Amino acid sequence: MIAAPAEIRFHPRPSVVNPVAVDAAAEPRPDHALMLAVRAGELDALGELFERHQGPLFGFLVKLTGHRAAAEDIAQVVFERMLKYRHTYRDEGSFTAWMYQLARRCAADHFRKSAAAPAAHDPADLQHHADEAPHAGERAAASDDHALLRAALNRLDRDAREVLLLSRFQELSFAEIAGILECSVGAAKVRAHRALHELRSAYFKLQKNPLS
Repeated sequence: MIAAPAEIRFHPRPSVVNPVAVDAAAEPRPDHALMLAVRAGELDALGELFERHQGPLFGFLVKLTGHRAAAEDIAQVVFERMLKYRHTYRDEGSFTAWMYQLARRCAADHFRKSAAAPAAHDPADLQHHADEAPHAGERAAASDDHALLRAALNRLDRDAREVLLLSRFQELSFAEIAGILECSVGAAKVRAHRALHELRSAYFKLQKNPLS
C-alpha cells in the first residue's frame, strides 16, 4: 500500500456554506489547477492528486521495473518529490507529463542505487485492456497473446519499454512524451515507432518459437 506523504493532511469541509459554494466545491478541480494550488502552498491539494494518480503511476512503475516492491517505493518517492520540487511546476504545464518525468528520474535513481536492471514482469501486473467479457475460447486465446506480449516486452531495453508504456499504456500525447523524454515531438514519435517495431519483431519471433 502506497502511503500519502506525511506532509499531506486531510481536513473536513466546513459544515456551514452557502449553496453557491457547495455547487462550486462539488466540481472537481483539474489536475493542473490542483498542482498550482500545491505550488502556492495548499499542500492538502496533493492528497487529491495522490488519490487520482497513485494507481496509474504504480502500474506504470511495475511494468517498467518488474518489481512490485520497487514500484511502490519509487511511487512514494515521486509524490515526496512533488512536494519538494513543487516550485518547479509551470503555469502552462501538464501535471501528468510532469509526474511521469519525475517517475522516470526516480526510477533511474533507484536503478543506479541498486545497480540492478529491470527484471521480468509479474504476468499478473500487466492488465488486460478489453472492456467486453469474451467467451472462454476467446479468453484463452487472449491469455496466450498477452503472455507472448509480456515476454516480448521484457526483451526490450528500458528506454524502448519506457516509451511504449507512456504511449500505449498510459496513452500520453507525443507532446507530453517529448516533454518527459526531453526531446522533440518528432524524436519521440521516432523512438516510439522504433520501439513498437522491436516489440512486434520480438512478439512474432516468440510466436514462431516460444523457446528462442
